[in-house]
Amino acid sequence: MDHTSENSAPLVLVPVTAEDVARRKRRIVLACTASALAVAAMAGWLYKRSVDPLRAKESYDAGVALLSTARYSQAILSFDRTVALQPAFADGYLMRGQAYVGEAKTERAINDFSKTLALQPNDTRALLDRASAYLLLKDFQNAVADASRALEINSKLAAAYNLRGAAVRSLGDPKKALEDFTRAVELAPNVNNYYQRGATYQMLGDHQDAVADFDKVIAMKPDASPPYFARSESRRALGDLQGAEADYLKGRLIERR
Repeated sequence: MDHTSENSAPLVLVPVTAEDVARRKRRIVLACTASALAVAAMAGWLYKRSVDPLRAKESYDAGVALLSTARYSQAILSFDRTVALQPAFADGYLMRGQAYVGEAKTERAINDFSKTLALQPNDTRALLDRASAYLLLKDFQNAVADASRALEINSKLAAAYNLRGAAVRSLGDPKKALEDFTRAVELAPNVNNYYQRGATYQMLGDHQDAVADFDKVIAMKPDASPPYFARSESRRALGDLQGAEADYLKGRLIERR
């Protein structure tokens, strides 16, 4: 006897049209394509992530080389590429800022030094570069603030004392500035520090000490005219008219070369 229930529903085969088959194939192809694109995108992202630092470093090195030969506009383009590839590359902004200073684009330079400091708050290079830029803009208060901040980080930065001294002197306090220049000379007895201290002595009317500092500057750099003119002024104030005249003529001779 056939045990198949007479009441069971008969099996009905739904016909599959060619359109259904094509639609199913399209779904499969689209799914495979989407998966392949996702894999390709991930591979591309990983590749970009691996090569961008290398390209950024290449652009940075090229920019540094251009900056060292005073090709500022070309250096800026190289550093543009550096920070585009690696936005967190602090030195890229620092070097671009220096190139902007070379191009006399001081406000742009300050902006880049500030970006460096946003990434590296204790970067004394950026603080000193920004202080110098502020000096160029005669923003003496901010120059003092940056130089002082640099000295909080490293109390033996002669350049910071020099910059702060220049800013403080411009703010009308040569006595206080003299303290900074003296500390700068103690840390780095170079031409710039002696000259700035000599100029401050001169401003204070201490021409004897001014002459002593200008003597040191001339001994180190005898082919520069400014220290001869400065010493001439102090010698004249001390009554050494013959020495003053000799220094003045020497300065003029150097300028004519």
